[in-house]
Amino acid sequence: MKSRRNVSDKAMEALAASLVAALERGVESWPLPPPPLTDPDFPATIPEHPHHLTEKGLGLLRADRGMFDRHLAIVVDSIVPHRMNLTDDAFEVHEKWLLRRLDVLTERLLFAIATEWLALALDRSCPDPDRWWLAIALVNGLANKAHGQPVHQGYHLVESIALAERPGTWHTQPEISSANVDWNPHGMTPRITSVVAHDKGAQAAIWLLTRLEQGDEQRRTLLIEWCKLLLERKELISALDISGFLIRRSSDSSPEIASRVVGCLARLIEGDKEAGLECVRILHGRKDLLVKRAMADTVTRLFRRIGEGAVSLLNDMLDDEDESVLAAASATVGDLRFIDQELWANRIKELCSHPVRIVRRNLVLTLRDYLEAFPIDEREIIPALWEDGDEVVMTRLRELLLRMEEVDPDRFATTLKSMKDLNLESLWAPLEVRRSETVMGWKKWLAGEGEVPARTPEKPQIHISDMSEAELPELDDALASLDDLGFLD
Repeated sequence: MKSRRNVSDKAMEALAASLVAALERGVESWPLPPPPLTDPDFPATIPEHPHHLTEKGLGLLRADRGMFDRHLAIVVDSIVPHRMNLTDDAFEVHEKWLLRRLDVLTERLLFAIATEWLALALDRSCPDPDRWWLAIALVNGLANKAHGQPVHQGYHLVESIALAERPGTWHTQPEISSANVDWNPHGMTPRITSVVAHDKGAQAAIWLLTRLEQGDEQRRTLLIEWCKLLLERKELISALDISGFLIRRSSDSSPEIASRVVGCLARLIEGDKEAGLECVRILHGRKDLLVKRAMADTVTRLFRRIGEGAVSLLNDMLDDEDESVLAAASATVGDLRFIDQELWANRIKELCSHPVRIVRRNLVLTLRDYLEAFPIDEREIIPALWEDGDEVVMTRLRELLLRMEEVDPDRFATTLKSMKDLNLESLWAPLEVRRSETVMGWKKWLAGEGEVPARTPEKPQIHISDMSEAELPELDDALASLDDLGFLD
């Protein structure tokens, strides 16, 4: 008990100081938004001064020691290291470990308190407006970094504010089936499959997002992280003006923030295509290397969503001077085949002579699909890459050709014929080890002195029933046959 009391007292002291600091940061943006839910019999009283709100929050913390002890026990149980003996008292065994991590304890306790205050403020049966002012100010004050609890716990609080629902409420639920205890075969309860933004709650959430947008780089980065999570709720994109925030942050002075907007493009295009394309236009026009690299990494997802509109983006990236941008963009060339196969093949031919090595290496990744579409290889892409002489390119090509010789000798023969004037010793060496009897055959065939060593085996015909089969056997006879074959226990 002594260890528990020691940790509790020191945690309370640190928590009180952190709560005051967080509330003071939160009330800098005065006035605060009105509560989404109010009781008409007990109208909300607007705080007269920010200082009064800070005093009230500190007073509630000290007055409700039971709430503090409850949250402390939950937080300690969630952060202590793994224990072999679950009956040990975490406070006694890990007292020194916990006291060295008071900052972690304090942060989690603050979010737990903010969650409880917000739950009381958004209780539809009896909303507490006093807790609302405290909760919204505390959440605003805690949103000061772009990692850890402010990202994930903070997002859930913002979502609850926008929906005017208590934190932890399941906004959607699966249809109850006979596998559930509460299943009622005669019930006609409609299934809830979507969320609906609350008018005043959405205004309060926009107020909070705007405070982040007007803050320092850490708060603006946190804004993008929240927007990325909020994009999963398509019903909230328009209600919270997520598109507007992302369009403005695409032009942010910080390349780090703009590059994080790139990670939101795919979901934004799905929810608001016009705004998504505007973000793409702004980001593609930036010269920051960090943004260009992020755009190159996400071009594959853009191909799937805007199709031909991404071709010009890819072409510009392939003309870039940065090797990392070229590497990411060249690995995406294969996506062109879903739009225009001729354009795709011609682009591969052009890049075969690209001066940057990584671009030529990445072309091999799409050669299997190229040979499926153009088995004759009239553009002579395979000979061009083989003549390149790059070790990685030749290794990947050799693996492709050896596999082709094994499964499709006819196509291998066509490809080999286009390479007859090149040095093929690096191809014959591994083939000699695998199947030495065929090497001389291929060499003679290239010299016009023999036939192709092997032919493509005929594909087995798959029987498709036309429902005209003979009379089926009796069930007992069929089961006996299956039993003899070992299919039945």
